Amino acid sequence: MTDALGLEEAAERSDAVIDRIGSAAVVDREVLETILTAVLARGHVLLEDVPGTGKTVTARLLAEALGLDFARIQFTPDLLPSDITGSNVYNEHEGRFEFAEGPVFTNVVLADEINRAPPKTQAALLETMEERQVSVDGETHQLPDPFVVVATQNPIEQEGTFRLPEAQRDRFSVKTSIGYNDLEGEMELLARRADRRTLAPNVDPAADAATVRAMRETAEDVRVDEDVRRYIVRLARATRDDDRAAVGVSPRGIQRTFEAARARAVLSGRDYVTPDDVKRIAEPAMAHRIVLTTDAGVEGVDAREIVRDAMAAVDVPGVAPGADGPDSSDAVGPSEITGSGDSIPSEPDETDPSPTDESRGEDAESGIDDSI
Repeated sequence: MTDALGLEEAAERSDAVIDRIGSAAVVDREVLETILTAVLARGHVLLEDVPGTGKTVTARLLAEALGLDFARIQFTPDLLPSDITGSNVYNEHEGRFEFAEGPVFTNVVLADEINRAPPKTQAALLETMEERQVSVDGETHQLPDPFVVVATQNPIEQEGTFRLPEAQRDRFSVKTSIGYNDLEGEMELLARRADRRTLAPNVDPAADAATVRAMRETAEDVRVDEDVRRYIVRLARATRDDDRAAVGVSPRGIQRTFEAARARAVLSGRDYVTPDDVKRIAEPAMAHRIVLTTDAGVEGVDAREIVRDAMAAVDVPGVAPGADGPDSSDAVGPSEITGSGDSIPSEPDETDPSPTDESRGEDAESGIDDSI
């Protein structure tokens, strides 16, 4: 079993990985943190964006910064499942069939334009994503550890595409998008291109496979108090109760959000999860799991709106750093927390003088009802 990395070192390595990627690609740091959160949570990433925003480059730089092997699979309508997983090939010299590994046998797999392949080929990734293994002709082959799928899809172009089924979308821990940079960001993009002679930027590794495995173990040790766990469950249940959702967040989605929240705490250098960790990861971890009703789809409702409304409707619990559990005297109650996560006193300071009988009498004479 791999030993966990120290919390401080895990946070420093995470920062180093993000900085390495950011030094070569102009991508919002929040997006990079979301992607790395999925990696530390033993999950997979779905990048949905228009062409040319840097999805492929970001996936490759992620592998390089983590010191992991990388393979790209270009999904096309004629791609077969065996083109992904591999197949048994007859060896004439040996006189027997031997398994030839497909491109999925690597650490980071870029499934480029995953919605261009037919459902049968898309389904070939299901076992690899969930079980980290491939079964061919009744024989099981284990995939490398760590194993991460970064899939991309274009939300605009629909011709010649096959929409990812709900069961497959549910396998992705997070879904995010890079989006267009602002003016300064695109100027920076040109400046970096002017300073190098190669089309594709590269970065030096800030970790390796063993380090990634150790960072994942660190996330497993992060504490999540019962109040925070209940908060995650209530958020998911709120999406199911929304009239715009035909199907809300699944039980698997609850688990993945829980795992992502622990990984997010590691990025912040904490050994406990706060409600803010959940709020920062809730949208990318939950929205893609929601199936809209027909009316909501026609009206152009965004599933992210449902998650935001759920976060606005569900009371936010409080968690104190020294709390061992929900019954700890150090815990902050729901009525003592602001929307930003900053606690405020709900009771007057004990040093404040309490009203005297004389002052209460004056209030009564002036007609003030002290019960208000």
